[in-house]
Amino acid sequence: MKNKLILIDGNNIAYRAFYALPQTIATSAGIMTNAVYGFTTMVLKLIEDNKPEYIIAAFDSKAPTFRHELFKEYKAQRIKMPDELVLQLALIKEVLETLNIKCIEYEGFEADDIIASLTSKLKDDFGEILVVSGYKDILQLVGGNIKVMALKKGMTDTVTYDKEGVI
Repeated sequence: MKNKLILIDGNNIAYRAFYALPQTIATSAGIMTNAVYGFTTMVLKLIEDNKPEYIIAAFDSKAPTFRHELFKEYKAQRIKMPDELVLQLALIKEVLETLNIKCIEYEGFEADDIIASLTSKLKDDFGEILVVSGYKDILQLVGGNIKVMALKKGMTDTVTYDKEGVI
C-alpha cells in the first residue's frame, strides 16, 4: 500500500475551532488560544486515527486572489476575520512547524485552490489522500483514492466522503 497524505484546509479548520470552543481559553497573559487548542487537538486526533506518512496544511493568502481580479465583489459581504483569530493563526502555524507539518501559503490563492492543485498533482503518488475541510464545494475533489473529511458541527462531528458518499 502506498503512503497516506492528509491535506488540511488551515483557515477553514482554524475558523471552526475559533467559533466551536469557548473564547475564554487563553494564556495567563490573556492571549486567546481557543483556535490553537481546537486545531491542535484535531490534528493530533487525525494523526492518531489515520496514521498518515505526510500532512500538509494549506492557508489562504492575505493578498487578493485571481477571483477578486475577475469579480470585484468576490467575498465583499464576508465579515473580516476577527483580530483574536488572526493572532492565533501565527500560533497555529508555529504548532504545525513543531509537529513537522508543512504549511503552504501562496500569494493570490486560497487554501482550497492549493489543496485542489496538490490532489491533482499527487493523486498517483499516494494510496490515499484525505482532505480535511468544512467547505462542501471541496467535495468535487472526491474520487479514486481521494476522500474528504468534512466537519459537520464543532470539531468532532465529522463525515468522511468517498465517491459513493458524495453520490
